[in-house]
Amino acid sequence: MAFFKYKAFSPDGKEATGLVEASSQDQAIKLLKEKQLFVVSLSQTQEKALSSAFTKMQKVSFSDIVNFTRQLSTMVTSGLSIPDSLGILKTQSPNPQLAQVLGEIERNIVGGGNLGDALSKYPQYFSNIYISLVRAGEASGQLDKVLVQLADSLEGQREFRNKVVGALIYPAIIVVGMIAVVIIMMIVVMPRLTDLYKDFGIELPWSTKLLIGLSNFILYKWWIMIILLGGVSLGFARWKKTESGQYLLDSLVLKLPIFGVLQQKLILVEFTRTLSMLIGSGIHILDALRILKGSLNNILFQNAIEDIAKKVEKGFPLGDMFAAHKEFPPIVSQMVKVGEETGKLDDTLLKISKYFQMETEGMVKGLTTAIEPIIMVVLGVGIGFIVISVITPIYNLTSQFK
Repeated sequence: MAFFKYKAFSPDGKEATGLVEASSQDQAIKLLKEKQLFVVSLSQTQEKALSSAFTKMQKVSFSDIVNFTRQLSTMVTSGLSIPDSLGILKTQSPNPQLAQVLGEIERNIVGGGNLGDALSKYPQYFSNIYISLVRAGEASGQLDKVLVQLADSLEGQREFRNKVVGALIYPAIIVVGMIAVVIIMMIVVMPRLTDLYKDFGIELPWSTKLLIGLSNFILYKWWIMIILLGGVSLGFARWKKTESGQYLLDSLVLKLPIFGVLQQKLILVEFTRTLSMLIGSGIHILDALRILKGSLNNILFQNAIEDIAKKVEKGFPLGDMFAAHKEFPPIVSQMVKVGEETGKLDDTLLKISKYFQMETEGMVKGLTTAIEPIIMVVLGVGIGFIVISVITPIYNLTSQFK
């Protein structure tokens, strides 16, 4: 893609100048004509080369996608066409990378494509679930309703994530502060005290010797620690990608006290909410389960969904299949059975999602309330150990002078 500097006139005779991005000069003229501009002069320029490189370095965040979905749903519901909506959002986007993506999506649609296929070219920004819902909306002629549901769901996910992250900020700050204090003690304070102890030939207690040894290791053999951490991280990352490693790790996570239950509920919140939205958009239950399988971050749940999909395809009831897997609590199978009997499975799944979300928020609040005093106790014990290890030799020295 190259940038072309143009000078043109609008239908009302006003002069317009600027830059247009295109693969060739002919395409640039075509794009300007589509905007009802009469081109007077057009020349290739490198004016935005540096800006384009900087744009590619920027990232499109989850929040950017949420805002884009809400704005697009509002415009489409108001009667604007998809290309016109994308053109407006492209010019209004504060993120240059997202604006570039929207421009390319707009060109794909103007060239005869549809929104689902255009979005599928950017899987790093739009998930399989997102793309499948858009395609279902286009196929059924209800894209406006699907976009509204998708925007509501994404905003709910963002709000839920923000609550969880916000509840963990204070404990994280305390832990980071504690680590920073220890590092400063090891790098700045302990070396000076070590020289003082050597000058006076003081007999040091084991705790002080331990701190001095740790301080010397951090100061003079830090490279060993970096090599060890790098090697362990690389080995762990490779092991985690193996099927056995992923299975063992995911199993251990779910078996952890408190945190395992919390992780299970987090997965269930996203699973039930998304399954509700897929079914409500007209996607067949089997297709919805297969789409969801790839979005789950736990191999135990992935295997369970795969088995459920196979059994449902053979004619087994969905609710009974959920009951056969321990990853799903009994309330899931019970509510799914109710949804199947009443014909409102999507509404029932949405209610389950809200139930799990309320439980998760309560667990997070309770966990953070319990973590704060625990962290303070650990912090007090750690700092107390350091203080005693530092002061004891000095106290012994002053006792000798007496």
